[in-house]
Amino acid sequence: MSDYNAPLADMMFALNDVVGCSDLPQMQDIGADDIAMILENAGALARDVLSPLNSVGDKNPSRVKDGVVTTPPGFRDAYKSYCDGGWNSVPFGEEFGGQGLPWVLAFPIQEMWQSANMGFGLCPMLNQAAVEAVDTLGTPAQKNTYLAKLISGEWTGTMNLTEPQAGSDLAAVKTKAVKQDDGTYRLFGQKIYITYGEHDFTDNIIHLVLARLPDAPEGVKGISMFIVPKFIPDANGHPGARNDLSCVSLEHKLGIHGSPTCTMQFGDGDGAVGYLIGNENEGLKHMFIMMNNARLAVGLQGVALAERAYQKALSFAKDRKQGTSLTDKSGAKVAIIDHADIRRMLLTMKAQIEAGRLLSYEAARCLDLAHGGDAAAQARVDLLTPIVKAWCTDMANDVASTGIQIHGGMGFIEETGAAQYFRDARILPIYEGTNGIQSLDLVMRKIIMNKGVAMAVWLEDGNNVCSTLRAAQMVDIHDVLQSSLSSLRTATDWLLANASNINDVAAVTVPYMRAFGYVAGAVMMARAAVVAQARITAGDSDPFLAQKIATARFYMTHILPFANASCVTVTSGSAAVNSEAF
Repeated sequence: MSDYNAPLADMMFALNDVVGCSDLPQMQDIGADDIAMILENAGALARDVLSPLNSVGDKNPSRVKDGVVTTPPGFRDAYKSYCDGGWNSVPFGEEFGGQGLPWVLAFPIQEMWQSANMGFGLCPMLNQAAVEAVDTLGTPAQKNTYLAKLISGEWTGTMNLTEPQAGSDLAAVKTKAVKQDDGTYRLFGQKIYITYGEHDFTDNIIHLVLARLPDAPEGVKGISMFIVPKFIPDANGHPGARNDLSCVSLEHKLGIHGSPTCTMQFGDGDGAVGYLIGNENEGLKHMFIMMNNARLAVGLQGVALAERAYQKALSFAKDRKQGTSLTDKSGAKVAIIDHADIRRMLLTMKAQIEAGRLLSYEAARCLDLAHGGDAAAQARVDLLTPIVKAWCTDMANDVASTGIQIHGGMGFIEETGAAQYFRDARILPIYEGTNGIQSLDLVMRKIIMNKGVAMAVWLEDGNNVCSTLRAAQMVDIHDVLQSSLSSLRTATDWLLANASNINDVAAVTVPYMRAFGYVAGAVMMARAAVVAQARITAGDSDPFLAQKIATARFYMTHILPFANASCVTVTSGSAAVNSEAF
């Protein structure tokens, strides 16, 4: 039985009213009714097929025997249903069988998979990163061999970056690639933490592997990227000879038990046959095509998992009767949702989820515009990517933890299911570059190296949102948001002024990123409130709209103040970090 229902009204509001998608070229023949039908069908698969398997995967983890991985009961059939419905192909080009729909429409669909069953959803998530890499970097022959099958889901793709001695430090990668006379390469080495590196969903798995040529320069400048298939395609593109690679073990993890996290061995014998993708010694640059795609997707996972935890907590709070009302003196037991602090916790979850969803979809829209050649949109998606990845995944941990708190002691008991969301959420701030790395990327590359240009444009857009709040006479929201934008501008100016003091700046990148995330979420919530108010003024009496305004006001008074506190840390906290405290 499912306890997840896709928040279709929120998704439609985001797509049609706040972020917008109808003006994109890919949506020319797709109207609001079509969007609703697509989302409803995706929601049915998420609710009826994937969600009931979520706890199954948690209690019956993937297992490996003699290199063969068996996924949890029901997962393989669910994958077939997912592919048969065409869901794997939504955002990819029509040339190789994709549906050619924009990422901003793909995001709510993918949010559903991750909410319903993140252990399952990790497989298509990593596959889409592989598709992006092959589509961007592959030769015509490589595209013809791999793309159609990866897009349909007939085959799946992986990223193979991390090694036992090289976590986030890819300069330490030791996997070796030796060029052969026929132009192929033989790879030797071990990779760890490879999500769905081996499974029973498909008859072939295509690995994107970082490795080093024997004469390559030291460090990250000497890394190349290779396509290494589990079965080498024959002349007709069918799986042929088994390649020299295997899954030697699965990790025993805190959460996401349904997802096989593999240790992959390349080259026990003559070496795993690999094909260079892109240019030699440019693998790090090529990797970021996959990585940036995955970072946005992981941020979306944060929103999705938080939504699932919220739905669980909300349902419990409505059903659980405990205590009496502070105002009704009858002494009758009340549902705990009537208690003020439970309402505060639920609204804290709800407001952050809505902000994260809008922010993620906004980044997806910018990605669509960037793919169309819009340089300003590319600068915006570059700026937002670390925020979406880090702020939304930190938020997921907070929300899942709050969900347990609402359940009380029952939340700490595995049988209620609330604990699984907390355990599953914990990987998200680590995946695809830890959130500390995201903060360094944001501050060092997107702010300082850019000389604050992209950030200045974003801040000006925030001020424009404040102008719309004034025009809508939403003074209370305007004043709080304007103050936080000013604080964030001051913190940004401090970073730029102190750019030469690298240790001082590095000490406060995480507080800066958190401040930016809170304010970015507030800007999106303000945009939603303005739209809702305009519709109410025009005569729309849907209670949903009043709820949007109420949630935005809660965000401004209960969530956004953390931004100002973080900005104070940015401008005054570096010395304490760099003191002799240890």
